[in-house]
Amino acid sequence: MTIPRGLVILTGLATALAVSVCWAPAAAAQDLTPRAYWPAPKGTRVAVVGYSYVSGDVLLDPTTPVTGVDSKIHTGVLGFLQTFNLWNRTANLVVEMPYSRGTATGFIEGDPARRDLSGFGDLGVTLSVNLLGAPTMTPADFQALRAEPRAMLGASLKVVAPTGQHNPNRLINVSANRWAARLELGTIIPLKPKWLLELHAGTWFLGDDEDYLTGPREQDPIHELQLHLVRRFNPGFWASLDVNYFTGGRQTIGGEEQVATQDNSRIGATLAVPFGGRHAVKIGAFTGLRTELGSDANQLLVSYQVLLK
Repeated sequence: MTIPRGLVILTGLATALAVSVCWAPAAAAQDLTPRAYWPAPKGTRVAVVGYSYVSGDVLLDPTTPVTGVDSKIHTGVLGFLQTFNLWNRTANLVVEMPYSRGTATGFIEGDPARRDLSGFGDLGVTLSVNLLGAPTMTPADFQALRAEPRAMLGASLKVVAPTGQHNPNRLINVSANRWAARLELGTIIPLKPKWLLELHAGTWFLGDDEDYLTGPREQDPIHELQLHLVRRFNPGFWASLDVNYFTGGRQTIGGEEQVATQDNSRIGATLAVPFGGRHAVKIGAFTGLRTELGSDANQLLVSYQVLLK
């Protein structure tokens, strides 16, 4: 049976576009992105509209020195993906622009504080390239890969630019007000034709924030690991169990090195359902599994993807 081209391509989109926790660079290490290295045919173009709701002990930047946090943050995102040929390998370029609105309450040095915030977040751009297992493909090549999946290895570079709303007189902001970049390797290991094991390992490198309210801020790299167990059902229809772990990120603020570092993990599940040949809806739910610093929260994600080409 021949699968319609639109459905074949939607099968390969995976989560190259995913709504992350809060879109700030320090929060980005918390991402749980199953199928991020599953390929798609050359020339694929996809538009995405996403929504995230986070409640609990979470801030747009979880390294902010605020305790007893209770936040309710809504984030919408517009995204675009383009698949192309790079040195005869499958490559993706992803652009994401978030907008957040919400309220955060907590204590700063024992004093109660509240911040109502809204505005555009920081622009994210990701380039990912397959290194082994997925050369540039036509829709027919991709259909063959789906029928008999093979081990794959990919690499990605994500850059987050400080383009979002930032008030230097506020401790809590939508933008992290600094550049950030993540280098990551990801592998896909077929367990059975319908079951895939995915592993990601990466490091976030964070720039300095010279305008931080309590003094110039520097931060050590944040290291992340992700594990995803994926069950494929029909083309474009899949579910996954997701868990991650991230550590590091010790800060120096105003010349004083901070004691706390991140040593956290999250767990959740994702479901993707295609419809109409060119459309798909993805739903995810996540919660904190272990939290040493910030982001002990619950999260709901919903995104709509449409195939443009």
